[in-house]
Amino acid sequence: MIGTILVDDERLARVELRRLLETYPDVRILAEASHVEEAAALIQEHKPDLVFLDIQMPGATGFDLLERLEGALPEVIFVTAYDEHALRAFEFNALDYLLKPVDPARLTEALTRARSRAATQAVAAPTDQPTHKLGNSDRVFVRDGERCWLLPVGDIVMIESEGNYSVVKFAGNSPMLPRSLSSLEERLDPSVFFRANRSQLINLQKVRDVDLWFSGSLRVKLEGDIVVELSRRQAAAFRERLSL
Repeated sequence: MIGTILVDDERLARVELRRLLETYPDVRILAEASHVEEAAALIQEHKPDLVFLDIQMPGATGFDLLERLEGALPEVIFVTAYDEHALRAFEFNALDYLLKPVDPARLTEALTRARSRAATQAVAAPTDQPTHKLGNSDRVFVRDGERCWLLPVGDIVMIESEGNYSVVKFAGNSPMLPRSLSSLEERLDPSVFFRANRSQLINLQKVRDVDLWFSGSLRVKLEGDIVVELSRRQAAAFRERLSL
């Protein structure tokens, strides 16, 4: 079963989406929310597999909701009347982007994609995941195709989410691992590795420069001239952690 939450400030839009989803026997609607505050609480309570998320809502947007959530995030299908937000939506690793009124055929495609991603993650998930945190001096084995590395964790500059995979960047190399960013974050020392935004995890010891950026965010330059923008929420956490 795919547990899902519907987030939209328009009641009629939620009613119509619920009607469409009722034709899929493997989809279970856990709850509905009409604004971001309510949605954040419901997602924390129910931990859904999938969220159908509107963008423009009173007080805060769907993007604000995703920046607010912590830990492992559900898959997201944006449902909106506007197509100009599509690029930013996929920067949040959105599963799909549906325009209102929702076309049943496009909804079927989106749910097929959700099932496929869930199956891939189930296969890729480690069956015996170690629970201890890895320190900078711990060495890890990394393989990408025919290439292999055995490197200290402290050499990792950044880890970036790529769909169901994560790209590990170090010394000019970028191998791709069949692990989610959240699962790798759980293995790493949080005093060293910092979640810059939803899709990027940075090594604080590799930060070489910090600049003020738009709307209270920050932009950091890492070793190897890698530039990463911190979300507004994470920029505040970054200042709090590293300030005197």
